[in-house]
Amino acid sequence: MMHRWLIAALVASVAACTDSTPTPTSSPIDLTLLVGQHIFRFDTFGDEAFCTDTLKMHQVVQGVSPTTALAVGLKVDVDALPSTLVAQLKAGQVNLADPATTVALLKLNAVVGVQATVNAKDSITRFGVTCALCHATVDNSLAPGIGRRLDGWPNLDLNPGLILSLSPALQAPATQAVLTSWGAGKYDARWNHDGLNGPVVIPPAYGLAGVNLETYTGEGGIPYWNAYVAVTQMHGHGNFVDPRTGDNVHYDPDLVTAKLPALQQYELSLAAPPAPAGGFDAGAAGRGQSVFFGAGRCSSCHVPPQYTDAGFGLHDPAEVCADPGLAARGTTGKYRTTPLRALWQHAPYYHDGSLATLDAVVTHYNTCLNLGLTAAQQADLVEFLKSL
Repeated sequence: MMHRWLIAALVASVAACTDSTPTPTSSPIDLTLLVGQHIFRFDTFGDEAFCTDTLKMHQVVQGVSPTTALAVGLKVDVDALPSTLVAQLKAGQVNLADPATTVALLKLNAVVGVQATVNAKDSITRFGVTCALCHATVDNSLAPGIGRRLDGWPNLDLNPGLILSLSPALQAPATQAVLTSWGAGKYDARWNHDGLNGPVVIPPAYGLAGVNLETYTGEGGIPYWNAYVAVTQMHGHGNFVDPRTGDNVHYDPDLVTAKLPALQQYELSLAAPPAPAGGFDAGAAGRGQSVFFGAGRCSSCHVPPQYTDAGFGLHDPAEVCADPGLAARGTTGKYRTTPLRALWQHAPYYHDGSLATLDAVVTHYNTCLNLGLTAAQQADLVEFLKSL
């Protein structure tokens, strides 16, 4: 039977329904997806206690203009805006340099991945974040950073470290040095465990159907990663226990665990976006496909249709000439084979973003594995990768 909180979330979703919200039907899976969408977009798991009481981010955001917020990668959901405001934005009649406009957008629940409580005096009293902060963006249909939601897309414009560095609680020089070093599109989900600094590229949350290992270092699947992030990174009020990482966190009530199945189902429903028309040379991609399955030996690890290892295969860093730093910080000492999904959309590549282009990726493996691919074969292989 559906828990009471699920029904409440479903009612809230329907009440706030927009054109981008799936229409509920009598199908149980549709109801689950609707609930999962609401969790993904709007559920903080109770992390307001950390974001507000500890980090004091409500005080920071109170003085931030939309121009600054957009510059650090925050996004605005155009479907949450009234038509009059959309018209004013199009006409350039909204003061995006005024922090009061940020508060107004928060009151409309229009900032992607952010939840805020605003009182009658327009003061932010509670502030929290959701999964969508890092794993959703917008299509920029109204303006850069303002458009329709793209759930599951990595927000590679987001600068989480810079945002966190504004917290009054994180002003120690050593902490500031770490946070401001990450840059846009990167986050270190182990730093608060081991104190080391090695940010990784924010990964997509789409195209996960059939993918067994969600983390770069293969600790577990989607439910594991969702729980790890919700509890140990967002500081949501949930239970998470993993002796490998030294985590033994318990809350009563647990605001995370019961929500993981619906969240997973919604994430599994997010298909990777297809390569845009004209985004690759079809003839070259056809030749590159032969290289991928032949001389390039790519398919020995990137097994279709998910283009990752079949089963639960992991690789020593030396096998792929990878920096062993992240693997050593993980619990497996190895790397999983990253699924090849919508590669045209989310450069840079490799877990640490060290390979800026697909050309650099192909060159890396041609050198590392002594493949002996010609320049023409490499170029064709790049076009095939662009088509995935």
